[in-house]
This record gives sequence, C-alpha cells and structure tokens, in this order.
Amino acid sequence: MATSQRDVRNRIDSVKNIQKITRAMEMVAAARLRRAEQRIEQLRPYASAIRRMTRQAAEAAGDLPRLPILAEHDQVNSVGLLLVAGDRGLAGAFNSNIVRRGVAAGREHEAEGRKTLYFASGRRPASSLTFRGLQVADSFIGFTDRPAYSDARSIAERLMAAYVDGEVDRVEILYNGYISAISQVVRRETLLPLQQASILEDGDDDGDGDNDSSADGEKRALVEYEPDPEEILARLVPDYVEISIYRALLESTASEHGARMTAMRNASDNARGLIDDLTLEMNRARQAEITQEIMEVVAGAEGLS
Repeated sequence: MATSQRDVRNRIDSVKNIQKITRAMEMVAAARLRRAEQRIEQLRPYASAIRRMTRQAAEAAGDLPRLPILAEHDQVNSVGLLLVAGDRGLAGAFNSNIVRRGVAAGREHEAEGRKTLYFASGRRPASSLTFRGLQVADSFIGFTDRPAYSDARSIAERLMAAYVDGEVDRVEILYNGYISAISQVVRRETLLPLQQASILEDGDDDGDGDNDSSADGEKRALVEYEPDPEEILARLVPDYVEISIYRALLESTASEHGARMTAMRNASDNARGLIDDLTLEMNRARQAEITQEIMEVVAGAEGLS
C-alpha cells in the first residue's frame, strides 16, 4: 500500500510540473496576444484606405488596364491556395482547422476540373499537407510569431509571379480571422484576379461611410486622378495584395496566440482537476492503510487475551 501511495504522489508531482508549464505558456501567449491586437488595430486604417482607394480607382478606370497582374485569365484551370497557420502546435484546433478547410477547398476545385496548387505559410500547414500526400508548391516559415511586412511582400511576390506566369489562374487565401481570444473564424478570400476579389464589391468593410454613387445609382469617382486612374491602379494592386496578405498574417498570429492561451488555460484547469482526483485517491489509500493497521493491532490484542 505504501508503494501505491508513493506512485500516486509521484503522479501528483508530475502533473503539478506540467501545470506550471501550461500556466507559463498561457501567460506568454496572453502577453503576445496583447501586442498582436495592437498591431492589428494599427494596420486596419491603412489596410482599409488601400482597399478603398483601389476600389475607387478601379471604378474610375472602367475597364481594367491590360497589364499582366490585372488581366483576368480566359479560363480558370488552376487555383493557388495559400494556407496561413502557425509554426508551432499546442494551440488547439488552430492549425488543423486551416488544413481541413484548405484540403476541402482543393477538393471542391478538383471536382470542378481545376488543378489545385498549395502554398503554405507556417510549418504546421506545410507538414500536414505533405503528410496527406499533397504537393506544396512553396512554403514560408519562421515568422508566424511576429510577421513583418517584408514577409508578406515575399509571399505576395511569389503569388503574383505565379499568376502572371500562368502557373495559377486564381489565388485564394485561407486564414484564421481574429474575433476575440476565445473566438476565431476561418476566412477564405480571393486575392487575384482583381475582378473577382472582394475589394470591388459594394459591401466593403471599411466603415468610412463614403457614398461614391450618384443620384441615379451609377458609380462615379469622387476624386480626380493624376496620373490616369489606370496607372494608379497598376501601382495600387501590388500594394493591395501585400497588405491583404500582411493583414491575414497578423490576424492569424493573434488567433494563434488566443487559441494557445485558451488551450493552455484549459490544460491548467484539467491538471487542477486531475490533481484533486489523485489527492483524493492518495487520501483513500492512506485511510485504508491506517484502517488495516488498526485491525491488525486489534486482532493481535485479541489473540493475546
């Protein structure tokens, strides 16, 4: 019985050590989450301005200029899917949700006769896609904890080159959109071609309240462009792709820290419950041992009498 108590006590010590680690990881994730939230708040006004200006320039230009990056391909035979997740695990279903949705999106395109080309931002989606037997055209790793704009530019250059060279006819991005520390939603957006991107839709999320339509309901520009809107649009599109990817990276980073903080908090709570159960088990074992010793003493006394 003493050996049993020793084993339970060792298990309690092990669980307590794990609980210390999960608590520390929770606090680290909480600190990083606050910084990630600040970066998102700082980026949103600039990202909204780029979206608004690109939409207005496209409306003023009418027919989009015949530049390679702006040319819509006649047929969509191949689609590039950029999966944005993390380099590390221990974040609940954060990484697996992106991989699952990305694979499902690829199957949808393949069912419609399109070829799917996967791109991965983060070690986890890259390794998961490879494990599933899916070929990864290119991967970008090592910066998911704190992505820089240069990282987004590198990804954007690769995707734009794939589109211009005809490697893909459409580019989509999947990432975890940050809502709160306990809530993240997988978002799927079309980056290229610009004609199919959400940036040209009326329901933009800028929230600036600008009414760029005339009294008869026809769209019109509220500014005069110098140089021509076509040339301005040609300059804005690469910035639009870069800032869209950068925003997705920041949203994904905040979502990862929030998911990891929640997962580590749940792990700490589970460890606390396990410690209580093991403590109760140890107390019962000790009580049984004491009872057994008392019974032996009483039996010995009766034998002597």
